Formats: sequence, C-alpha cells, structure tokens
Amino acid sequence: MELLAALALLQSHGNSTESYEESMEAPEMKIREAEALHKFAEAAYTGPLLDVGRNPFVFPCAWLYRQGILSPWTRNRRPVLDGDNWWRGHAAAFLKYVNLPPEALRHGRVSQVKCEAAYFIVVLHQLQSVVIAIRGTETPEDLITDGLCKECTLSVDDLAGLINCNYIHSNIKKNVTSSFPHYGHSGIVEAARELFMQIEGNPEGPDSESYGLLSKLLGFGCECFGYNVRIVGHSLGGAIAALLGLQLYNRYPNLHVYSYGPLPCLDLVVANACSEFVTSIIFGNEFSSRLSIGSIMRLRAAAITSLSQDPKADSAMIFKLAHRFLDVSKYQRNKSKAEDESEYHSGAIQEDLNHQIRRSQSGSIEQEVQAIRKDLVTADYGEYMNPFGSEDCLNNEHEQCSLWSDTRARDHIIEIDNAEFTNPFAIDAHSNHDPVSQFIDTVPNSENPSADDPPELYLPGFVIHVVLEKKRPQTDLKTSWRMLERGKCYRAYIANRESFKDIIVSPSMFLDHLPWRCHDALQKILKAQTAKDQVTEPHII
Repeated sequence: MELLAALALLQSHGNSTESYEESMEAPEMKIREAEALHKFAEAAYTGPLLDVGRNPFVFPCAWLYRQGILSPWTRNRRPVLDGDNWWRGHAAAFLKYVNLPPEALRHGRVSQVKCEAAYFIVVLHQLQSVVIAIRGTETPEDLITDGLCKECTLSVDDLAGLINCNYIHSNIKKNVTSSFPHYGHSGIVEAARELFMQIEGNPEGPDSESYGLLSKLLGFGCECFGYNVRIVGHSLGGAIAALLGLQLYNRYPNLHVYSYGPLPCLDLVVANACSEFVTSIIFGNEFSSRLSIGSIMRLRAAAITSLSQDPKADSAMIFKLAHRFLDVSKYQRNKSKAEDESEYHSGAIQEDLNHQIRRSQSGSIEQEVQAIRKDLVTADYGEYMNPFGSEDCLNNEHEQCSLWSDTRARDHIIEIDNAEFTNPFAIDAHSNHDPVSQFIDTVPNSENPSADDPPELYLPGFVIHVVLEKKRPQTDLKTSWRMLERGKCYRAYIANRESFKDIIVSPSMFLDHLPWRCHDALQKILKAQTAKDQVTEPHII
C-alpha cells in the first residue's frame, strides 16, 4: 500500500536521473565476464516467470518446452535436483537455457521454503570455472524472504571471507574488525547461512580441508582444483550470492560474485570492504537496488508530502495516513530500542516501553489513531480539562477529575473529528501538532542520519550502473517498438553506492528489473565497444 501510495509522486515529480558526465566507465573486462555469466542467473528462474516475461502470449508452450515435457525419453539423462518434479523438469529448463549437457550440472535445489534459496552448481571445464547460480524471487516463499528486511547483526562467521582472508589489504580487515557490530538484511543473511551449510558445511576438524560439496570439487587433487569460482544471481539471488561470497572468499581466492540488480543488504563498511570480489550490476532505475526500510520510509514521507500539497487530494485520507504512519514509526523505534537493550546490555527493558509496545500490538489501527488524538488533545488542553492538577488526573485518584477530563476530552475529540473533514489540520490552530510534520520528523534522513535511525543498508561490492545514453535516434510514427529497442545505446559507469539510497519513481522502475533487459544492455555495450575498436585500430597494408 505504501509503495502504491508513493506512485502519486509521478503526478508532480519527473524522473530523477544521475549525471555520469564526469564518471569513469566500468572496466571492459568486468563487463565481458558479467555478460557471459548473466545467462546462468537468468536460467535459475526455472519456473514460468521467465517465459511469461519473454513470451507473454505463448508462455505455457515455451515453459513446457523448456521443462522437457515434449521429450520425456531424456528424463533419465537429466541430473536429480532436490525438490525437482518427477520428470526432472527444472534441471531440463536450466540446462536448455544455458545450452549445456546434463553432466555439467552437478548439484542443485529447487526450494519452496522461506529463507532457503534455489541454486544450481555447474562445472565448465572449457573455462576452468565452477559457477553457482542462485535464483531470485519467483515464489511466494521468496517474497517472504524479501520481506524480512529488518536489519540483523552479522556474526564473525558471516564475515569470515573478510576477517580470515590473507588476500585482502590489512587496512580493510582492520576497518571491518574495529567497527563491529555490522548489519545485514535479515532474510538474506539467513538464506545465505543456510546455503553455506548446504554446499560447504562445517569442517570436520580445525585442520580439515574437506568441508562439503564445494570442497570436493575444488579441493587439492580434486576434479576442479585451481578452477575459478563464480557466484551469480539476480535480484534476491544476487544479494544472497554476495553474502555467500563473504563466507567463502577466504577459502577460494579465485572467487568472484556478480550480483545483477541485488537488494541493499549490507552496511556501508562491509559493502565497501567486499568490493574486491563482489560486483553489483544495476540497470537503469530498477527498484530492487534501492529497496530498503529507509528508502521505503522516505518514499512514504515524500508521498504524504506530495499529496498534502495537492489541492485535489483527499485531505481526510492524508490526515489518517499520516497518523497511522506516525504511530507505526513510533512503535518500530520503541521495539528496536527494546531489542537493542536486550541484545547488547542484557538488562531489563523499561516497563513503560513494554507497555507501549503491548498497547500497539493489541489495539487496532483505528484505536491507535484515537489514542494519538486523545494524547494530542490532553497535551494541548490539559490545564483547562483538569482543574484538579495533571498528576492526580493521570493517576485517576479523584473520580471527579476523571469525569471532568473524560467529558472535556470527548467534546474536543468530537470537535476535531468534525473539523477533520473540512480542514484535517485544524488542530494546528490550537497547537503545533501537525501529523504530517511529526511523521516527516520520524523518517530517517539519508543525508544526515541520527543515532535513532535504523542502520542504512547498501549495495554490496563494486557498483556498476548501466544507463541509457541521452542521445536518442530519430524516429517517426512508422518506427516499430522493436526497432526503437534495437536502436538504444547504453553505457556502463562506476557508480557511488550512496546514490542508490532512495527509490526513483519512474515508469520503468519495474520493467528495468526484468533480468533479460540488463543482459541485452550488456550485449549492446560490448557490441558497441567492439565496433569502436575495429574503427580505431590501424589498418595494415
């Protein structure tokens, strides 16, 4: 509801685009490898979602073909994946999309459980690489993992790839170890921990080199010893890939993670520290790379502000929304404080804070709004309502005081409710309690955060932003949509992760997140670079 309400910003705000005139272009080597591995991140979507987007009219036929329904005699040649259907269709769909033989797919899982990622492990002998492809959001369980976006504390094991690694500069490790605690997206962190246990597990002893499935492939004297390790994923899968890389990098120095359109999942220190082995590729204005608790709260505040400035908007609705968001924000802040005190100080939580949390949990939204209204009226008219003294009235020591206060409070609440439909901010005539202003004050500031704000989460690693060039080809009415798409030119720039703290509301924010759009843009960048090199290279006669 909050995200849809924020789309009102489209009525009054244009697209916010970042200028890259003075930015450096991304290294061509990274772009080439990112393009070559992108197909594995796409192929991990073995359900109908990929086919619905690519073939919206004939997607049932395309999906059944990719699942191998039309060739059941090849079933026994397909590898067995955990959670696959009886005809091993998900294995067939993955292999068909990347055009690999069955023996290349060594292990995988098609999961339908929250915080358990679907993944595929592929061995590419011709490239001397082992690729781990992690699926993004495709099922309702994946949406639950996305929704567990509250920050959680990262353990030492979660950061083992940074802390225990001998290949990272000592200053980077020192910066990480000296700035604990660190934070991450709780759903993604839990999924990465579970996936690590699946493919690597715990060592049998302190000197053991055989940890699990991955070590059996890459260990000394094993089939893939010395191979590169590449972990790829799109959207949710890309964020899980980054967290998994943080746990594995100290064991496999040839490891690199390519995250396509990931969610912000790490605090600033850790996100910067893993830039050497994690690369995030962001396409256009895709919403996922800007989706966090802080950005949603700021988007919600911008929507309320935009609506309040619109004379055509329903003022009563704005007033109620602001009150609701204000109460939810207060509850979340108080609950976060209580959890922090319990975790770091192991002391008793203040009784009045617990009472406030219980009251917020037990009452409905409408009851909470009424409670806030009564509190505001009490604060503004306390002396007039309570001739016996505020302290006695609060303690209900006099029945006369209680009767007097309740009567006057009810009268003022009725007055405010009646005025609400003509002027929802009529309460401002008597006090400074503007619900919109109060709500805006509770929103985390992306520029100057306060100590009470939740930790801001950022995109992991080295960030590359793929953007459409401003120069557009000349078109006429006869030009088809496909011709327009083919004529688009893209550039890839090194981006600042702090530029992705706020959601950009634009018509393309959802379309840009489709995985094949990023892949097509990377291909066009490389094609343009190849053509440029051919023009500039000297001709030998």
